[in-house]
Amino acid sequence: MTSKTFRIWKRGFRDGVPVLLGYFAVSFAFGIQAAGLGITALEATILSLVNLTSAGQFGALSIIASGGSCLTLALQQLVINLRYSLMSASLSQNVNPKLSTTKRMGIAYGFTDEIFALSSMYPKPLPPIYTVGLMSAAVPGWTFGTLLGAALGQVLPGRVTSALGLAIYGMFIAIIMPGIREKRSVRFAVLAAMGAMILLNYCPGLNLVPANFRLIIVTVIVAFAAAVIAPVPDEDEESGKEAAG
Repeated sequence: MTSKTFRIWKRGFRDGVPVLLGYFAVSFAFGIQAAGLGITALEATILSLVNLTSAGQFGALSIIASGGSCLTLALQQLVINLRYSLMSASLSQNVNPKLSTTKRMGIAYGFTDEIFALSSMYPKPLPPIYTVGLMSAAVPGWTFGTLLGAALGQVLPGRVTSALGLAIYGMFIAIIMPGIREKRSVRFAVLAAMGAMILLNYCPGLNLVPANFRLIIVTVIVAFAAAVIAPVPDEDEESGKEAAG
């Protein structure tokens, strides 16, 4: 690893520390719930290590608790995690087109909402080592939080463990605030997403759409609108403008 590569990885790890802390708190609560269903600490830890999806894992616990089938579990995970396909397609525009499939798969392993948000704010082209730095902080936070929650969480009061679940929302707000302050397009996307989600949640008829599909619908609509209103110029266009200037 060259000194430049290490600096980029270090920057990613540093930026990922807040994600680590937020993930630790939420996964601690997950570990407690998993242990309450009879899942061992080792099983819960492996589950977190190979999945890295808070909504997906908490949703899986409800299927396990109700004795649901593997098919039901698979369909649930498909719906809950379908948004990652949209995020991956978006982030793929920021990386070098010549990036190998192996490296793309490595990034995909640790792809979460928060890592997507931080990686998207990195100047183009996005070096994979930056995302690896983020993952180096986030993955241990999620995994070890689950381990400790499953092993030790039963000794904590219920109010404390419930409060831990709110940490991830505060962390995500902290991640997007710099982009909101600096870019008008980001402000538009956030406000439009909030408005659309409120409409889908409370408008009669529209609120009958399953919650996970609402998120996907809002993501597609807002992403399309943002691409039309505030498109990101291609590298060829930027080069042409610089040459003309």
